[in-house]
Amino acid sequence: MELSLITSENEWEALQPKWDTLQASSFRHYPFLEFWYLHNWWQNLGGGEWNQDNATLQIITAQEDGRLVGIAPLFCSHESGLEPALRFIGQIEVTDYLDFICLPEKLEGFLSQMLDFIDVSNEFSTKHLDLANFQDDSPSLALLESLCQGKQRTYEMKVLQPSPSIHLPSSWEEYLQSLHKKQRHEVRRKERNIERDYQVELNFSENSHDVTEDMGRFIELMRNEEKKAAFLNPVTEQYLFGLGKAAHQAGRLNLASLMVDGKQAAAYLNFFFDNKLWVYNTGWDPEFSKASPGWVLLVKLIQWAIEQGLDEVDLMRGDEEYKYRFGGIDRHVVQVVSEKVKLF
Repeated sequence: MELSLITSENEWEALQPKWDTLQASSFRHYPFLEFWYLHNWWQNLGGGEWNQDNATLQIITAQEDGRLVGIAPLFCSHESGLEPALRFIGQIEVTDYLDFICLPEKLEGFLSQMLDFIDVSNEFSTKHLDLANFQDDSPSLALLESLCQGKQRTYEMKVLQPSPSIHLPSSWEEYLQSLHKKQRHEVRRKERNIERDYQVELNFSENSHDVTEDMGRFIELMRNEEKKAAFLNPVTEQYLFGLGKAAHQAGRLNLASLMVDGKQAAAYLNFFFDNKLWVYNTGWDPEFSKASPGWVLLVKLIQWAIEQGLDEVDLMRGDEEYKYRFGGIDRHVVQVVSEKVKLF
């Protein structure tokens, strides 16, 4: 493999067609590894999570016979209180899953040469790796652990969060039967009650011509939750507006709303990718709290996903109770830290 380092945004943008072609054949299929998502994240580093003045692109690419076969989507960050490190573009708070981008059969060779490239090249100001947001079943983890041992590198892994996911059966009735009896009763009761008392409709943003307006309404719904209101500031709002626009242009946006008597009572910001629905964030209007609009919207989204023949509703990071009540099965998101052992 021939490895190269990309440090400018223009070089990265020129790689977009090959990037997305490789991602489509990569060993991990996440919307978060597509160019549109990571490029939007880089515009303000995830809504200001990282200091732009102390961050530089450090994207490692690998080619064989002129064909792109591997990408390590990295950046270098020097933050107060944190050791300078090479990190994944996208980590850590606003992105759910990250990994390397590589043809499956090339992964071990790519990771091995990547580590050598980092360790011997003078182009990296740090050799320290701090890589977050792997799913715990990623083949990258075992390979990195083994390779680090052979290359005089430390390897430490820690669990960050659970990420429950609902694997969908072929019918709505089969899904209901998979739930605990009490939860099954609640699903039917709440859906019946809201449809008795209100005119209820499920809407999707792809029917809209103004994504910016849709995202503005969604962000206002987010403000109704205390933690999300604290999270929202001008930079994070800019990030979310950019995210909605980029996802829409890429054909990945699924912004679902529960309309109650013509008003938006709840909304889910999702991505549609790889025959799955990826639930990214939510918001709701407390005016309709007695009708449990967020809860009902999730019910309708699961039913819609089954009707569409989707494989999964990924509820992603976080251990909120409702995720398990709706049949979420845990996986975990982990972080890997590795540094070169100093030999005296």
